[in-house]
Amino acid sequence: METKKTVWITGASSGIGEALAKAFSAEGNQVILSSRNGQELERVRQSCAFPEKCFVVTLDLADPDSLDAAAKTVLEKFGYVDMLINNGGISQRSLVAETPLDIDRKIMQVDYFSGVQLAKAVLPSMLERKTGHFVAISSIVGVFGFPQRSAYSAAKHAMHGFYETLRAENEADGIRVTVVCPGRILTNVSLHALRADGHEYGIMDHAQANGISAEECAARILKAIRKNKKEIYVCRKDVLMVYFRRYIPALYYKLVSKVQPNL
Repeated sequence: METKKTVWITGASSGIGEALAKAFSAEGNQVILSSRNGQELERVRQSCAFPEKCFVVTLDLADPDSLDAAAKTVLEKFGYVDMLINNGGISQRSLVAETPLDIDRKIMQVDYFSGVQLAKAVLPSMLERKTGHFVAISSIVGVFGFPQRSAYSAAKHAMHGFYETLRAENEADGIRVTVVCPGRILTNVSLHALRADGHEYGIMDHAQANGISAEECAARILKAIRKNKKEIYVCRKDVLMVYFRRYIPALYYKLVSKVQPNL
Protein backbone atom coordinates (compact mmCIF):
# COMPACT_ATOMS: atom_id res chain seq x y z
CA MET A 1 0.00 0.00 0.00
CA GLU A 2 1.57 3.30 -1.08
CA THR A 3 0.19 5.51 1.70
CA LYS A 4 0.52 4.28 5.27
CA LYS A 5 -2.84 3.62 6.86
CA THR A 6 -4.41 3.25 10.27
CA VAL A 7 -5.93 -0.22 10.20
CA TRP A 8 -8.23 -1.63 12.91
CA ILE A 9 -8.48 -5.43 13.01
CA THR A 10 -10.85 -7.42 15.23
CA GLY A 11 -10.08 -11.04 16.03
CA ALA A 12 -6.40 -10.09 15.83
CA SER A 13 -5.15 -12.48 18.51
CA SER A 14 -4.93 -15.54 16.22
CA GLY A 15 -5.62 -16.99 12.81
CA ILE A 16 -6.47 -14.73 9.89
CA GLY A 17 -6.56 -11.63 12.09
CA GLU A 18 -3.06 -12.24 13.41
CA ALA A 19 -1.74 -12.89 9.91
CA LEU A 20 -3.37 -9.69 8.64
CA ALA A 21 -1.89 -7.69 11.53
CA LYS A 22 1.62 -8.90 10.71
CA ALA A 23 1.12 -8.28 6.99
CA PHE A 24 -0.13 -4.71 7.47
CA SER A 25 2.60 -3.98 10.02
CA ALA A 26 5.27 -5.26 7.62
CA GLU A 27 4.18 -2.52 5.21
CA GLY A 28 4.67 0.14 7.89
CA ASN A 29 1.00 0.77 8.63
CA GLN A 30 -0.35 1.74 12.04
CA VAL A 31 -2.31 -1.29 13.28
CA ILE A 32 -4.92 -1.46 16.04
CA LEU A 33 -5.26 -5.00 17.41
CA SER A 34 -8.52 -6.05 19.04
CA SER A 35 -10.01 -9.16 20.64
CA ARG A 36 -10.89 -10.30 24.18
CA ASN A 37 -7.46 -11.72 24.93
CA GLY A 38 -5.12 -8.88 25.81
CA GLN A 39 -2.20 -11.19 26.53
CA GLU A 40 -2.40 -12.79 23.10
CA LEU A 41 -2.83 -9.39 21.46
CA GLU A 42 0.38 -8.25 23.15
CA ARG A 43 2.13 -11.37 21.82
CA VAL A 44 0.94 -10.51 18.32
CA ARG A 45 1.99 -6.88 18.74
CA GLN A 46 5.50 -7.88 19.78
CA SER A 47 5.76 -10.23 16.79
CA CYS A 48 4.82 -7.54 14.27
CA ALA A 49 7.49 -5.86 12.14
CA PHE A 50 6.92 -2.47 13.81
CA PRO A 51 5.46 -3.16 17.27
CA GLU A 52 5.85 0.50 18.21
CA LYS A 53 3.22 1.28 15.55
CA CYS A 54 0.80 -1.40 16.79
CA PHE A 55 -1.72 -0.76 19.56
CA VAL A 56 -3.82 -3.11 21.66
CA VAL A 57 -7.49 -2.27 22.31
CA THR A 58 -9.37 -5.11 23.96
CA LEU A 59 -13.08 -5.68 23.35
CA ASP A 60 -15.70 -8.40 23.58
CA LEU A 61 -17.76 -8.87 20.42
CA ALA A 62 -20.56 -10.38 22.51
CA ASP A 63 -20.82 -7.20 24.64
CA PRO A 64 -22.17 -4.09 22.87
CA ASP A 65 -21.02 -1.83 25.73
CA SER A 66 -17.42 -2.99 25.30
CA LEU A 67 -17.66 -2.23 21.58
CA ASP A 68 -18.83 1.31 22.28
CA ALA A 69 -15.94 1.75 24.71
CA ALA A 70 -13.40 0.38 22.23
CA ALA A 71 -14.67 2.60 19.41
CA LYS A 72 -14.49 5.63 21.71
CA THR A 73 -10.92 4.75 22.69
CA VAL A 74 -9.84 4.31 19.07
CA LEU A 75 -11.48 7.49 17.79
CA GLU A 76 -10.21 9.60 20.68
CA LYS A 77 -6.64 8.33 20.25
CA PHE A 78 -6.42 8.26 16.45
CA GLY A 79 -9.25 10.53 15.29
CA TYR A 80 -10.24 8.11 12.54
CA VAL A 81 -9.36 4.78 11.01
CA ASP A 82 -8.61 4.32 7.33
CA MET A 83 -9.64 0.68 7.34
CA LEU A 84 -11.83 -1.45 9.60
CA ILE A 85 -11.37 -5.19 9.20
CA ASN A 86 -14.26 -6.97 10.90
CA ASN A 87 -12.62 -10.36 11.22
CA GLY A 88 -13.52 -11.57 14.72
CA GLY A 89 -16.21 -14.20 15.00
CA ILE A 90 -17.29 -17.62 16.16
CA SER A 91 -18.40 -20.71 14.24
CA GLN A 92 -20.91 -23.44 15.05
CA ARG A 93 -21.20 -27.22 15.14
CA SER A 94 -24.83 -28.08 15.91
CA LEU A 95 -28.06 -29.06 14.16
CA VAL A 96 -31.00 -26.66 13.87
CA ALA A 97 -33.25 -29.07 15.76
CA GLU A 98 -30.95 -29.21 18.78
CA THR A 99 -29.75 -25.60 18.96
CA PRO A 100 -31.51 -23.32 21.47
CA LEU A 101 -32.33 -19.80 20.36
CA ASP A 102 -29.85 -18.21 22.76
CA ILE A 103 -27.01 -19.83 20.80
CA ASP A 104 -28.41 -18.40 17.55
CA ARG A 105 -28.60 -14.97 19.18
CA LYS A 106 -25.04 -15.17 20.53
CA ILE A 107 -23.60 -16.14 17.14
CA MET A 108 -25.57 -13.38 15.41
CA GLN A 109 -24.27 -10.84 17.96
CA VAL A 110 -20.65 -11.93 17.65
CA ASP A 111 -20.56 -12.53 13.89
CA TYR A 112 -22.98 -9.88 12.60
CA PHE A 113 -24.19 -7.18 15.01
CA SER A 114 -20.74 -6.48 16.48
CA GLY A 115 -19.35 -5.65 13.04
CA VAL A 116 -22.35 -3.48 12.23
CA GLN A 117 -21.88 -1.58 15.50
CA LEU A 118 -18.19 -0.91 14.85
CA ALA A 119 -18.84 0.02 11.21
CA LYS A 120 -21.44 2.59 12.27
CA ALA A 121 -19.03 3.96 14.87
CA VAL A 122 -16.26 4.72 12.37
CA LEU A 123 -18.33 5.52 9.27
CA PRO A 124 -19.04 9.19 10.15
CA SER A 125 -15.31 10.04 10.34
CA MET A 126 -14.75 8.22 7.04
CA LEU A 127 -17.54 10.20 5.37
CA GLU A 128 -16.13 13.42 6.77
CA ARG A 129 -12.73 12.63 5.23
CA LYS A 130 -14.27 11.17 2.04
CA THR A 131 -12.18 8.03 2.35
CA GLY A 132 -12.32 4.67 4.12
CA HIS A 133 -12.31 0.95 3.53
CA PHE A 134 -14.35 -1.76 5.23
CA VAL A 135 -13.14 -5.35 4.98
CA ALA A 136 -15.70 -7.90 6.13
CA ILE A 137 -14.44 -11.42 6.71
CA SER A 138 -17.41 -13.59 5.79
CA SER A 139 -17.25 -17.25 4.68
CA ILE A 140 -18.19 -19.34 1.70
CA VAL A 141 -21.16 -20.46 3.81
CA GLY A 142 -22.18 -16.81 3.62
CA VAL A 143 -23.35 -17.59 0.09
CA PHE A 144 -24.93 -21.01 0.67
CA GLY A 145 -26.40 -22.98 3.57
CA PHE A 146 -24.42 -25.82 5.12
CA PRO A 147 -25.25 -28.49 7.73
CA GLN A 148 -24.48 -27.68 11.39
CA ARG A 149 -23.81 -24.03 10.54
CA SER A 150 -27.35 -22.56 10.62
CA ALA A 151 -26.68 -19.49 12.80
CA TYR A 152 -23.13 -19.04 11.48
CA SER A 153 -24.31 -19.21 7.86
CA ALA A 154 -27.22 -16.86 8.63
CA ALA A 155 -24.89 -14.31 10.25
CA LYS A 156 -22.54 -14.42 7.28
CA HIS A 157 -25.44 -14.07 4.82
CA ALA A 158 -26.53 -11.01 6.80
CA MET A 159 -23.04 -9.52 6.52
CA HIS A 160 -23.28 -9.62 2.73
CA GLY A 161 -26.57 -7.73 2.73
CA PHE A 162 -25.30 -5.09 5.13
CA TYR A 163 -21.96 -4.40 3.46
CA GLU A 164 -23.34 -4.44 -0.07
CA THR A 165 -25.86 -1.81 1.03
CA LEU A 166 -23.16 0.18 2.83
CA ARG A 167 -21.15 0.20 -0.39
CA ALA A 168 -24.09 1.22 -2.56
CA GLU A 169 -25.00 4.10 -0.27
CA ASN A 170 -21.49 5.48 0.24
CA GLU A 171 -19.29 4.54 -2.71
CA ALA A 172 -19.68 8.01 -4.21
CA ASP A 173 -18.26 9.41 -0.96
CA GLY A 174 -15.02 7.44 -1.25
CA ILE A 175 -16.06 4.48 0.92
CA ARG A 176 -14.81 1.09 -0.25
CA VAL A 177 -16.01 -2.33 0.83
CA THR A 178 -14.36 -5.72 0.33
CA VAL A 179 -16.21 -8.86 1.44
CA VAL A 180 -13.90 -11.85 1.92
CA CYS A 181 -15.26 -15.39 1.79
CA PRO A 182 -12.68 -17.86 3.13
CA GLY A 183 -13.17 -21.55 2.69
CA ARG A 184 -11.14 -23.98 4.75
CA ILE A 185 -8.30 -22.07 6.39
CA LEU A 186 -5.86 -23.54 8.89
CA THR A 187 -7.00 -21.73 12.04
CA ASN A 188 -8.53 -22.68 15.39
CA VAL A 189 -12.07 -21.81 14.25
CA SER A 190 -13.43 -25.33 14.64
CA LEU A 191 -11.86 -25.71 18.09
CA HIS A 192 -13.76 -22.68 19.39
CA ALA A 193 -17.01 -23.29 17.48
CA LEU A 194 -20.13 -23.49 19.64
CA ARG A 195 -22.04 -26.70 20.22
CA ALA A 196 -25.75 -26.74 21.05
CA ASP A 197 -24.96 -26.72 24.77
CA GLY A 198 -22.88 -23.55 24.42
CA HIS A 199 -19.55 -25.29 25.02
CA GLU A 200 -16.69 -25.20 22.53
CA TYR A 201 -16.54 -27.96 19.94
CA GLY A 202 -12.88 -28.59 20.81
CA ILE A 203 -12.03 -30.67 17.75
CA MET A 204 -9.88 -29.67 14.79
CA ASP A 205 -11.81 -30.49 11.61
CA HIS A 206 -9.77 -32.62 9.21
CA ALA A 207 -10.38 -30.26 6.30
CA GLN A 208 -9.47 -27.29 8.50
CA ALA A 209 -6.19 -28.94 9.45
CA ASN A 210 -5.36 -29.31 5.76
CA GLY A 211 -6.62 -25.89 4.75
CA ILE A 212 -4.93 -22.82 3.30
CA SER A 213 -2.52 -21.19 5.74
CA ALA A 214 -3.63 -18.03 7.50
CA GLU A 215 -0.60 -16.27 6.01
CA GLU A 216 -1.59 -17.16 2.45
CA CYS A 217 -5.15 -16.11 3.19
CA ALA A 218 -3.92 -12.75 4.49
CA ALA A 219 -1.75 -12.25 1.40
CA ARG A 220 -4.76 -12.82 -0.86
CA ILE A 221 -6.84 -10.39 1.18
CA LEU A 222 -4.19 -7.67 0.91
CA LYS A 223 -4.04 -8.19 -2.84
CA ALA A 224 -7.82 -7.84 -3.06
CA ILE A 225 -7.75 -4.67 -0.97
CA ARG A 226 -5.14 -3.10 -3.23
CA LYS A 227 -7.29 -3.89 -6.26
CA ASN A 228 -10.45 -2.67 -4.51
CA LYS A 229 -12.15 -6.02 -5.08
CA LYS A 230 -15.76 -6.07 -3.96
CA GLU A 231 -15.86 -9.78 -3.10
CA ILE A 232 -13.29 -12.57 -3.12
CA TYR A 233 -13.19 -16.30 -2.32
CA VAL A 234 -10.13 -17.68 -0.56
CA CYS A 235 -10.62 -21.38 -1.23
CA ARG A 236 -9.37 -24.48 -2.94
CA LYS A 237 -11.79 -27.10 -4.26
CA ASP A 238 -14.37 -26.03 -1.70
CA VAL A 239 -15.15 -23.05 -3.94
CA LEU A 240 -16.95 -25.50 -6.25
CA MET A 241 -19.93 -25.45 -3.88
CA VAL A 242 -20.27 -21.71 -4.52
CA TYR A 243 -20.49 -22.27 -8.25
CA PHE A 244 -22.74 -25.32 -7.94
CA ARG A 245 -25.15 -23.24 -5.85
CA ARG A 246 -25.03 -20.40 -8.38
CA TYR A 247 -25.07 -22.27 -11.69
CA ILE A 248 -26.19 -25.85 -10.97
CA PRO A 249 -28.46 -25.52 -7.94
CA ALA A 250 -29.94 -29.00 -8.31
CA LEU A 251 -26.47 -30.48 -7.88
CA TYR A 252 -25.79 -28.27 -4.87
CA TYR A 253 -29.02 -29.37 -3.17
CA LYS A 254 -28.17 -33.00 -3.81
CA LEU A 255 -24.62 -32.70 -2.46
CA VAL A 256 -25.27 -30.52 0.57
CA SER A 257 -27.83 -32.92 2.04
CA LYS A 258 -25.26 -35.74 1.95
CA VAL A 259 -22.13 -33.92 3.06
CA GLN A 260 -20.30 -34.84 6.27
CA PRO A 261 -19.84 -31.26 7.48
CA ASN A 262 -16.98 -31.63 9.95
CA LEU A 263 -14.64 -33.78 7.90
